[in-house]
Amino acid sequence: MTAPRQVDPEFLALPLRSLADAALAAARAAGASHADLRVHRLTSQSLRLRDGEVQSAVDTDELGFAVRVVVDGTWGFASHAELTPATAAATTEQAVAVARALRGLNRETVELADEPVYPNVHWVSDYEVDPFEIPASEKISLLGEYSRRLLASDGVDHVTAGCLQVKEQTFYADLAGSSIVQQRVRLHPQLEATTVDQSAGVFETMRTLAPPVGRGWEYVAGDGVWNWTDELARIPDLLAEKVKAPSVVAGPTDLVIDPTNLWLTIHESIGHATEYDRAIGYEAAYAGTSFATPDKLGTLRYGTPIMHVTADRTERHGLATVGYDDDGVETQSWDLVADGILVGYQLDRAFAPRLGLERSNGCSYADSPHHVPIQRMANVSLQPDPDTDRSTEDLISGVEDGIYVVGDKSWSIDMQRYNFQFTGQRFYRIRGGKLDGQLRDVAYQATTTDFWGSMDAVGGRSTWQLGGAFNCGKAQPGQVAAVSHGCPSALFRGVNVLNTRTEGGR
Repeated sequence: MTAPRQVDPEFLALPLRSLADAALAAARAAGASHADLRVHRLTSQSLRLRDGEVQSAVDTDELGFAVRVVVDGTWGFASHAELTPATAAATTEQAVAVARALRGLNRETVELADEPVYPNVHWVSDYEVDPFEIPASEKISLLGEYSRRLLASDGVDHVTAGCLQVKEQTFYADLAGSSIVQQRVRLHPQLEATTVDQSAGVFETMRTLAPPVGRGWEYVAGDGVWNWTDELARIPDLLAEKVKAPSVVAGPTDLVIDPTNLWLTIHESIGHATEYDRAIGYEAAYAGTSFATPDKLGTLRYGTPIMHVTADRTERHGLATVGYDDDGVETQSWDLVADGILVGYQLDRAFAPRLGLERSNGCSYADSPHHVPIQRMANVSLQPDPDTDRSTEDLISGVEDGIYVVGDKSWSIDMQRYNFQFTGQRFYRIRGGKLDGQLRDVAYQATTTDFWGSMDAVGGRSTWQLGGAFNCGKAQPGQVAAVSHGCPSALFRGVNVLNTRTEGGR
């Protein structure tokens, strides 16, 4: 058993406590009812290869601090890159000035939900090998080897490979007495093979299904976590079959959807729809609001009674997993949809009282020291069948004529998270309860409640898998956040299937 990771000494060596003391003393002197300081370091590396050759290797390192205050019931915010106590005090005074300047425009007094105090807490995410301790040359060599395995196969003309790695470190301190240091690591490796038909002037692609995860380099090197050997060996044959596959016949169709595809539908139609700031119209300009408004809480029939969706910021290896959010709230898990009914939202300390809750559920996050923390998504997951460990094959066996959907690709959803369309990486015809070769040009289309209302069965725990996104966008100025979504395989009846080639006028 590998010993738990510790926060890097280099981050702990920063003047964290002296910055907090200076900032909080200045806020207290200015009469702030709340103040917090967040030191935030974000280290990332992006490696990209094409046909085994390096296209780019980019390292970035952002370090700074932010101060938030509540003065006269109004938020104030300021940030700086210089980590000195004098700058921290001056930046706090700037945040206070911002709050006072905005007081006349503020229509609602800021009220923050209570939260226990957490003095001198350290939290580190669950990973074994820090990817930033592995030389870039070694990581590039491994991605090159994976690329060459694909290129060695007939019919594979090009291969792209890449890995994005991030280490995020934060120090949070507030007037109440909390003092929290955290470190988490995440990465997303991906390979894609392309075949080109020169005579027809067309091409087709096939991508690995390995999702982004809150793990270290152990996820990429070897087959101990993800079976790269098996997946890379199968892709050329899958791609060759896809090229020759018949085009789908459009119409209502039974679908068995694999977790590698269903996670994205969950993200767009449930994850974003149950963000409380969207539901009340507070977040609207960047990517819309939500049909799941608070007047429907406890009554909206989101899906069938087997639908149980949780939000969880504690899920092991989840991309949105952290010990404490950027409001200093200890993270937790809770229900969003229970027995098919909307029962909860994702929110932060400022929004919790507006919903009548005594405590936030820990969804505050900022992607930079120079951005204001906002309400961001937890790991939102569809739960498996609690009583029967039904396999994906069991679900398929219950379909006489349908399609099995694997892997994510393109998607589209409206500004209220209600009307949507999704495609995938691979589609298999189901005949008489068995797979019968691949199909092409498939998309499924529905409204959110019709889709989840057609869910007839979910797989058991053995089919449950975390998927996720590295760069979920929100807010203006825009921010990105990483988030995971777990789900089992699931069976949906009579979903409208489109032929994308026909829809595109080809």
